[in-house]
Amino acid sequence: MRGYRAIKYILFIFCYFFWVVSAILIAVGTYAKIAKEKDVVDTLTVDPALLLIIVGSVMFLITFLGCFGALRNATCLLKMFLAILVIIFLLQIAAGVMGYLFTDTVMERTEKLMMKAIVRYREDRDLENAIDFIQKKFQCCGVESYKDWSQNMYFECSDTNPSLEACGVAFSCCIHLQNQTVLNTMCGYGMQQEEESLARHDIFTTGCLEKIVSWAKNNLLLVAGLTGGLLLLEVCMISLAAAQISWINKVQRRQKENAAGMRSVRKDSFWYPAFADFDDE
Repeated sequence: MRGYRAIKYILFIFCYFFWVVSAILIAVGTYAKIAKEKDVVDTLTVDPALLLIIVGSVMFLITFLGCFGALRNATCLLKMFLAILVIIFLLQIAAGVMGYLFTDTVMERTEKLMMKAIVRYREDRDLENAIDFIQKKFQCCGVESYKDWSQNMYFECSDTNPSLEACGVAFSCCIHLQNQTVLNTMCGYGMQQEEESLARHDIFTTGCLEKIVSWAKNNLLLVAGLTGGLLLLEVCMISLAAAQISWINKVQRRQKENAAGMRSVRKDSFWYPAFADFDDE
C-alpha cells in the first residue's frame, strides 16, 4: 500500500502543479484580452493572449482529469488522462521527426508566420511587446532583414505613405548605448533608406529568423535538454498513471475474488452442519 500511495500522491502533486500553472495562464490571457481594444481582430497564430487562453484551457482540462482521477481512484478519468498524454507525446515525436525531415518547409512557414506578425505590429499591443522583446533579446530586426518592416503599413517605404514612421523600423531594432538612460523611440526613422553598411551603425540589420536559428544551434545542448526534460516528464506521468490504473484493477480483482469466496463460504456454512452431524453419528 505504501508504494500505491506514493504513486497516487506523486501523480496528484505533478498534476496539481500544472493545474495551477494552467489557471495562471488562463488568468493572464483573460486579463490581456479584456485590456485590449474591442475592435482588435484576434488570430490564434499572432495573438499571444488568445494563445495563452487556449493552451491554459487545454492544460487545465488534462490536469484536472489527472488530479481528480488520482485522488479519487477513478480509473475512467485516469484512462482518459493517460490516453491524452500518450497522444500528445506521439504528436510531439512526430512533429520533431517531420520538422527534421522537412526543415525547409518548416522554415518557410515560420517565415510567413513571423512576417504576418510584422504586418500586424501596431494592431495588437501584446504582439507588439512580444516582437520588441524578441528583437531586443536576439539583437535582430525584421524576419530576414531590417527592410522587412516595409511590409507594415506604418513603416512602408513609399511616397504615398503619410505615416511619420514611413521608411523606418521599430525602435526595438535600434542599438542602444550602455550608458543611455533616455529611450529614443524615434531612432529607427528613415533607416530603410540607408544602405546596410551605414544602417548597421544605428540598428540591427540581421533578420530575427536567422538569429533565432543561430542561437538554437549554438545552444543545442540547452534546447535538447529542455526538450528531453519535457518528454521525460510526460513519460513519468504516463508511467505513474498506468501504474495507478494497474494497481486499482488489481485491488478490484482481489475484492471480487474475496467477495466470491465469502459467498461460497456462506453457501458451505449452510450445508456443512448437517453433514458434520451425520459424520459425528
